[in-house]
Amino acid sequence: MATLFPKDFVWGCATSAYQVEGSPLADGAGPSIWHRFAHTPGRIADGDTGDVACDHYRRFQSDVDLMHSLKLGAYRFSISWSRVLPQGTGRINPAGLGFYERLVDSLLARGIQPMATLYHWDLPAALDERGGWLNPDIANWFAEYADVVFRKLDDRIKFWATLNEPWVSMNDGYLLGIHAPGHRSPFEATRVAHHLLMAHGMGVQAYRAAGRNQIGLVVNIEPKYPASDDEADVAATRRADAYMNRQFLEPALRGTYPEELPVVFGHAWPAISASDLATIHQPLDYIGVNYYTRSVVRADPTAWPLRTAGVRQKHRTHTETNWEVFPQGLTDTLLWIKNRYGNPPVYITENGAAFFDPPTVEGAVLEDPLRVDYLRKHLHAVHDAIAQGADIRGYLAWSLLDNFEWAYGFTKRFGLVHVDYESLKRTPKASAHFYSRVIASNGAALD
Repeated sequence: MATLFPKDFVWGCATSAYQVEGSPLADGAGPSIWHRFAHTPGRIADGDTGDVACDHYRRFQSDVDLMHSLKLGAYRFSISWSRVLPQGTGRINPAGLGFYERLVDSLLARGIQPMATLYHWDLPAALDERGGWLNPDIANWFAEYADVVFRKLDDRIKFWATLNEPWVSMNDGYLLGIHAPGHRSPFEATRVAHHLLMAHGMGVQAYRAAGRNQIGLVVNIEPKYPASDDEADVAATRRADAYMNRQFLEPALRGTYPEELPVVFGHAWPAISASDLATIHQPLDYIGVNYYTRSVVRADPTAWPLRTAGVRQKHRTHTETNWEVFPQGLTDTLLWIKNRYGNPPVYITENGAAFFDPPTVEGAVLEDPLRVDYLRKHLHAVHDAIAQGADIRGYLAWSLLDNFEWAYGFTKRFGLVHVDYESLKRTPKASAHFYSRVIASNGAALD
């Protein structure tokens, strides 16, 4: 029997602004924290920056044509806050908004559904100078920015997301310091997490006032499995799950924080008011799930703050980013959301892998069999969750293009389409052609 997806299932690809656009200061845009971070020596592999990236800012029309040739039904992209509001608040930059208008109009002309994310980690540097995510006023700043964009584009964009992976913004940017703005403080991390959620809540409120379509929150979920049945490992797994998976979903969908978090953070955990939780807990139209891998957890009393450690799984396939390939984790994640949160509509907003790609040869297909296998197995995992009653509405592969992969620079390739970073030539890989056949057959080509 053929593997067919629901009739109106959405098939697409995803990118983000700083990773693909390039021209970060063009046409009146202000710098972002990622522009400054990438230009700080020692922060990014090989000293790479997003100054050019994939030059999507100037080549978007040909990229949209490429999407159309691959039969994509949707394109998920993020909007650069500092292109729209160079100072983060106040004066609007018409040229910045105009770029996104032209992109959206081009997508619609090709029959491709635009799906926009308001924040994918590139905070305006001008706001960082005012405290950034540490300043509680940022929720109001975000709502102002969101309102500007909604009023300009909601007549054409039917699917919005407030934040992309707020956990990464908090964990990598304010606890580990490996992402912009490069801070390392648990006291900052907890406050940043809360302010991100407040911004999400106020962004949804702004949408309900001005928008007429759908808005959601995009979270990265990494299911946690105990390394053994030992009580300490099981408890450590609960802490890890609360920290990474429930820290943002629970307040947004239930209006409460996980009970494990004050234990995890100790004195770094702030007081949270009931009014703040009410602001965060807004009705959502969908949840976006970004899934890449799982984590197997054991207790480690020496590790702070979680007192846990990951256990590498021997004899299993791992990607170039050292993530275990574990499709069952996607099925488990989707069913967990179904059962815990009342089966909300879900889009898989990112799923993909970095593997070594051989050099391109003119006229030859660039073979990437590991990525093809990854896609096939994870799409079967999605289909399994749907068969078990999960309300899954769409799948967006990460990523359309090889791009600037944050602290990895250009050393890791996630794209279905190869980008020659010297010439910027685009070459669809075997995985792109495979995915196109899956889309055309609504899943039947998986078999």
